[in-house]
Amino acid sequence: MMVVLVTVALVGVSVIVGLNMQSGRSEPAPAAPPAPPTSDTSAPVAPSAPVAAPETPRAAPRTAPAPKPAAVAPPPAVVEVPTTATLHITSDVPGAQVFIDRKFIGVAPVTAEEVAPGTRQINVSAPGYDGVVESLDVAAGPRDVMISLKTIRLDESIAVTHKHGMGSCKGRLIATPEGLRYETDNKNDGFTVPLSAIQTFTADFLAKNLKLKIKGGRSYDFTDPGGKADPLYLFQQAVEKARAKLAAGKDLPQAMR
Repeated sequence: MMVVLVTVALVGVSVIVGLNMQSGRSEPAPAAPPAPPTSDTSAPVAPSAPVAAPETPRAAPRTAPAPKPAAVAPPPAVVEVPTTATLHITSDVPGAQVFIDRKFIGVAPVTAEEVAPGTRQINVSAPGYDGVVESLDVAAGPRDVMISLKTIRLDESIAVTHKHGMGSCKGRLIATPEGLRYETDNKNDGFTVPLSAIQTFTADFLAKNLKLKIKGGRSYDFTDPGGKADPLYLFQQAVEKARAKLAAGKDLPQAMR
């Protein structure tokens, strides 16, 4: 009995001592033991996520070379458009005097500069030759002009009445370097002959007629329909001047060569 009491007393002392020691310090609570593995195998276990392989670095893309700037074309050259004409005038008679609109330019060959565009009158003359007067349509820019004093020029035309032995017919006399012709509705009276085929060609101013004789052919007696003598006389003078040049061996138009 005494032993039991002693034992109980020791236990009590031990408890008191333990409580006093715990009151002086606090110790952390022990960690909870891991849960035991479950025996339920019905739920699938999620596989662990695969570890991605390290990405291979890509090569930097090649940069295309910058295009060369297009060559800039130079601005077009400014072409000055002439506003006046430059006439280089020559003649088949060296030293012939040249006039433009009655203004003396010089002796051929000569260059006239700053000639205003439009219709201009060109006069060329030389001793021993008939003067030549030509109307020239001038445009801006350079131009060569050749005036011939040796070439036979003839361009005349008059209205006439041809007297027959009985009656008469009306028509027109035309003279060119190629010849003399009479155009009429009367086919029996019409003719065309070269200037060299004219035997006689005379104008009577007082009688107011013009008489023609063709070599080896007929004779004609022409009068002016209005009874005037001047047209007949001037026509005859122009034809005779051309015939004189022809006899002197002057140049002829290309059509007569």
